[in-house]
Amino acid sequence: MRQPAYDEESGFGRLLKGHQWSWTVVLLAINVLVFVVECALSSRPWSLSPDNAFFTNYLALSLDGLKHGYVWQLVTYQFMHAGLLHIFFNGWAIYVFGRILEDVLGGRNFLFITLSSGIVGGLFQVAVAAVWPDFDGPVVGASAGAFGLVAAFATLFPERVLTMLIYFVIPLRMRAKTLLVVSAAIAVGGLLFAGLFDRLMGGHVANAAHLGGMAMGVLYVRKIILGRWLRSQNLAYRHQPGFTPAPVMEPAPPKFWRAKPVVSPAELSADDLLKTQVDPILDKISAHGLQSLTAREREILELASGKLAKR
Repeated sequence: MRQPAYDEESGFGRLLKGHQWSWTVVLLAINVLVFVVECALSSRPWSLSPDNAFFTNYLALSLDGLKHGYVWQLVTYQFMHAGLLHIFFNGWAIYVFGRILEDVLGGRNFLFITLSSGIVGGLFQVAVAAVWPDFDGPVVGASAGAFGLVAAFATLFPERVLTMLIYFVIPLRMRAKTLLVVSAAIAVGGLLFAGLFDRLMGGHVANAAHLGGMAMGVLYVRKIILGRWLRSQNLAYRHQPGFTPAPVMEPAPPKFWRAKPVVSPAELSADDLLKTQVDPILDKISAHGLQSLTAREREILELASGKLAKR
């Protein structure tokens, strides 16, 4: 997947130049290191399909493990993988979406979204296993966290066009919000038609974990990034010397001989407000950081978070 209009000087580029650490790359390095250790301690290291019994029983996530009090499995399972393709695709998704979210939201928010999406996804998976034993069994992989990043990106930049390469050959373009809907639909389909999906995928897929990760990514962006977090930032901004609250920005009247009525952002629906007002502001945050916002732009984000909370 390729995400256009991204500043290559950030993320991995900054790490190579030594300007600052990229938590996205650090997280990927930890995943690779754990996978190498898993393979090295397996009965057939050359197969690149870890089968270490200790890792499976104590570090992979399972309903039985949580019943025994192994709560750390909600974190450790996220760094384990079943094979080379498994870690490759999860790592690729984390790299594509993680580096952008880290630049926009900061390393702390990036790590929280990734790990909390993995934890919530794991809870979703064991909850489904508790109701339907057919879904029970050890779960490994960073896919719940990866889908949390996809959901967070789609919530922040719903209209951004992404280019996906199916089998690394066939290009497919879709908006971020469409990718999120398709991903959720596939996960639901995987739960409803588990046997068929498992045969197509060549193994068991933790679709409930994917759904939980996506739910957490959307929830965090809507309630924290566009909610309390931005309000606290605006509160700090208001205490700066010389600051005077600005009215909500209104578009300038059109320069036609017949003037059209001016629509205030407060009168727009949540979807129209996101499309016409919030998306350009989020693009500005992506390019220049949160500190570049004007008082009026902060007011619009405040308004948008209030409308989203009522949906």
